[in-house]
Amino acid sequence: MKDTKTSQINGVLNIFKNKGMTSFDVVRKIKFLANEKKVGHTGTLDPEATGVLPVCLGKATKTIDYIMNSNKVYEVKFLLGVKTTTYDLEGEILEKNEIDHIKSDEVSEVALSFIGEYDQVPPMYSALKKNGVRLYELARKGIEVEREARKVRIFNISDLKIELPYVYMKVACSKGTYIRSLCYDIGEKLKVGAAMAELNRSETSIFKQLDSVNIDDLTKENIQDYIMTIEDALSFYPKITVKSTFTKLLINGVKVFDKRLTNEKREKNVLYRVYDSEGIFIGIGKQDDDGFKIEKLLL
Repeated sequence: MKDTKTSQINGVLNIFKNKGMTSFDVVRKIKFLANEKKVGHTGTLDPEATGVLPVCLGKATKTIDYIMNSNKVYEVKFLLGVKTTTYDLEGEILEKNEIDHIKSDEVSEVALSFIGEYDQVPPMYSALKKNGVRLYELARKGIEVEREARKVRIFNISDLKIELPYVYMKVACSKGTYIRSLCYDIGEKLKVGAAMAELNRSETSIFKQLDSVNIDDLTKENIQDYIMTIEDALSFYPKITVKSTFTKLLINGVKVFDKRLTNEKREKNVLYRVYDSEGIFIGIGKQDDDGFKIEKLLL
């Protein structure tokens, strides 16, 4: 059996987070089980939310931003006719409205109208920072600040089930989308308010709930069985092979502008998994007008 005390674990765990745990609780437990200091998650899930939370260990922590930079799928249940401070049912109720006049067809039409790109204002109760302070820290002190709207993309809304006052739906969206804000915005458009009741993240990048391991089922003995390699975790990035004569330059952070670098076609400003002709995985790289450079060295 591998001695985890002396050897670093490098890789990614596809964890299913249960209700009532913070994302940091998950990280803390994995640090203990793996006996590994370098552990980080790839995108906070609220304590009351469940779902997929990829966790990086060892060298894989260098890839956190690259795994986070991907699309997500959520299953959500929300309540119409109520507005809260947090945009979910954990917060203080600010407003209650009658919804007797609301028809299921209208709810469906409004929900589906959000498919596409839209400017979304993040909730005050979020981990985003304003002048170096997390918004939720300000919100807890009763301070509300203006938040800039951010462009998010809703790729699809499916599995719509309307059981008023509750609505259920599956949302495929870009990174940075707040599902609480989407529920709030649907409520605003219907002029009755809405608050999120339940949330589950079923996919993030290539990590799917079907393939995840529940954090409660992980032990010191079985943790190695669930580790995914760094290469597999980044497999959604296209692969490019460069000639080994350029490996040293790329490793040393040199931007290479030489047509002999590779025989493969590459697009500008697209991130690639970079291998040399010996099959060695070097890292993540990108081409721009001035050449090709390794952005994140993963040797």
